[in-house]
Amino acid sequence: MTSYKYSALSPDGARVNGVMEAMDEYSAVAKIKAQYPVVLKIEEVKTSETLSFLSQDINKKVDPKALSVMCSQFAIMLRSGLNVAVCMEMIANQTEDKKIRKMLHDSAEDVAQGASVAASFEKNCEGLPITFIETVRAGELSGTLDRSFETLEAYYSRSYQLAQKIRSAMTYPIFVLIIAIVVLLVVMIKVIPTLTAVFGDLGGELPAMTLALIAMSNFFRRWWPLIVGIILLLVIGSMVYSRTEKGKIFFGKLFLKMPVLGKINTLNGAAQFATTMSALLQAGLSVSNALEVTSKVMDNYVLGLEMRRIVEKVEAGHRLGDCMRKVEYFPQILTEMTAIGEETGELEGTLDVIGAYYTNESNYAVTDAINKLEPTIMVFMAIFAGFIVISIYLPMFTMYDLM
Repeated sequence: MTSYKYSALSPDGARVNGVMEAMDEYSAVAKIKAQYPVVLKIEEVKTSETLSFLSQDINKKVDPKALSVMCSQFAIMLRSGLNVAVCMEMIANQTEDKKIRKMLHDSAEDVAQGASVAASFEKNCEGLPITFIETVRAGELSGTLDRSFETLEAYYSRSYQLAQKIRSAMTYPIFVLIIAIVVLLVVMIKVIPTLTAVFGDLGGELPAMTLALIAMSNFFRRWWPLIVGIILLLVIGSMVYSRTEKGKIFFGKLFLKMPVLGKINTLNGAAQFATTMSALLQAGLSVSNALEVTSKVMDNYVLGLEMRRIVEKVEAGHRLGDCMRKVEYFPQILTEMTAIGEETGELEGTLDVIGAYYTNESNYAVTDAINKLEPTIMVFMAIFAGFIVISIYLPMFTMYDLM
């Protein structure tokens, strides 16, 4: 909704100033004339860039779980015959997500004034995924809006469950790594210098392992600002480079070719392609339009780039399956099943099945990698802890001889 400030004359001739929110200037004038017969002046309220920036939500993305619940409610209410604007108001009053509540209230006003559902959503919430907007738009044009929301509910529910499983599986390894880093810093900065002073007072020749540990401690104590600075520069440099075209392609290929993460990213890309394409095709989009939208939501930039090239070939008359066979990063099962679904006329159903398959495979690959990561971390921690303990205890035998 846009804000307009106005001046008008009341029925008794008094001058009235105020602010009105409306979809456009014509709607604002109509609202004002419903109360005041003469509109003297009306203009759009210009919000400064600073205030606009401060008023934005820090996190623009919409919670996938809340989005899934909202889509489920829409599908049920629309099948019961309720008006879209009424559905928006009812769901807004029930949801606990502040971003979705505001979006629905604003969108309900726009839809009531004649705006399309997709345009209202797109206007009133920047964090909505393009997949959501395009699926709603396709359902609205084809008259199957309830089916579009049902498809979106299944899509976002599956995405949320996969993200939760990955987040849950990663909690323990991350916790262990943080504890290990904290312990290492305490040992290097506090414990080793104290023991070094004690060994120096007692005299005697220290073992090679102890000397190596002391050297490491002195190095970290002396150069830690430089080490932190180099790490920050590398992180910032990587972030800046990853925003360039060459950087996006470099990191995209790197994530697809890494030993363990490469397989996970490939499976995740296949699952994302199949589930998104299936949802969009079921909503009524053409193959080329569905490919165009899917290319924009792919997590891996290289896969999205390859899909944009496929769009051009499909629009030129080539078959989707034949085009996908030339992409080296897509699994063979995905390309062959896509070709079969295209030939049989059941492309959306085939992609839905293959999407569920690759979602399970991606989930299994992540779980298997984390199960292997945990003992690896423990082994490295045990080796390093053993090195520290032995380095400390070896000179103690010498201390007893000198006392």
